[in-house]
Amino acid sequence: MTILVFGQTGQVATELQRQAAVTALARAQADLTDPESCAAAIRAHAPRAVINAAAYTAVDKAEDEPDLAHAVNGTAPGAMAQACADLGIPFLHVSTDYVFDGTGTAPWQTDDATRPLGVYGASKLAGEQAVQAADGTYAILRTSWVFSAHGANFIKTMLRLSETRNALNVVADQIGGPTPAADIAATLLHMADAMTEGQGGGIYHYAGRPDTSWACFARETFAQAGRTVTVTDIPTTDYPTPAQRPLNSRLNCTLLETDFGIPRPDWAAGLHNVLKELGHD
Repeated sequence: MTILVFGQTGQVATELQRQAAVTALARAQADLTDPESCAAAIRAHAPRAVINAAAYTAVDKAEDEPDLAHAVNGTAPGAMAQACADLGIPFLHVSTDYVFDGTGTAPWQTDDATRPLGVYGASKLAGEQAVQAADGTYAILRTSWVFSAHGANFIKTMLRLSETRNALNVVADQIGGPTPAADIAATLLHMADAMTEGQGGGIYHYAGRPDTSWACFARETFAQAGRTVTVTDIPTTDYPTPAQRPLNSRLNCTLLETDFGIPRPDWAAGLHNVLKELGHD
C-alpha cells in the first residue's frame, strides 16, 4: 500500500512526489469542491496513509471567494479525515500560521487560541476543526512562508523583480520562519511512516529557523543569488492588501521535535538548494 496525496502541482505536493513513490491526485481526479469525491478516492485507493497537500492558497482572492475557499480548505479535509478514520489509517493535513491573529512577539504554541484575520485563515481553521471532529488518527502540520523552485512564492517573485529593478521596498514588520517545501515534504513522509506504527498525532508546528522578516529574507535571497539589489524596509501599512497579514508568524516547533525527532530546518540552507535548482547559485 502506498501513501495517497491530495494535490499534484503545488509546492509541497511536487516535493512529495520527488521524494517518495506516492500516489498524487490532481483536482481532476478528486474534486476538492465535492467532499464525497475526495472520500471516494481514499476508499478506492485504500492507502496506508493520506497526506492532504492541496489547498486554496490565494489569500487576497479568498476575500471575494469565501465559499470556494471554505469548500476546499474546510469541508474537503473533513471528508478526507472521516474516510481515513473509517478505514483506520492516518491522515496528515497541512495548515498555516494564518489561523493566528499575529499579535505579540512570542512564538505561537500549538494550543494557543486561534483568531484568523481573513477568509483564508478562517477556511484553514475550519479544515483543522473538521479534521479533529472526524476523531481518527490525524496530524495537522501548521507551517509558514513556504518556498521552493516551483510554483509561485516569494523567492521567485524577488528574482523576477530583480531582473528589471535594482531597488525594492519590502515589508519588515512581519516576522516568521521561511520554510522549504522540500523539508515540509520530508517531514510529512517521516510522520506518516511513524504514525502508521502508532507514533504521535495531533497539531504540530514546523517552520524554518531563524525567524526573520520578509525584508531580511529578500536580502539573503539577493546575496545568495549574486544580485545587487537595495532593499528598503517598509511597514505593512505601506503595502496594503485586500487580506490582512499577521505581523507575528513565529511558530513554536518544539512538540514536533519531541514527538518525531524533527528539528526546525535552516531556511538559508534550503534557499541555497532552491537557488541552485533555479540556476542562480
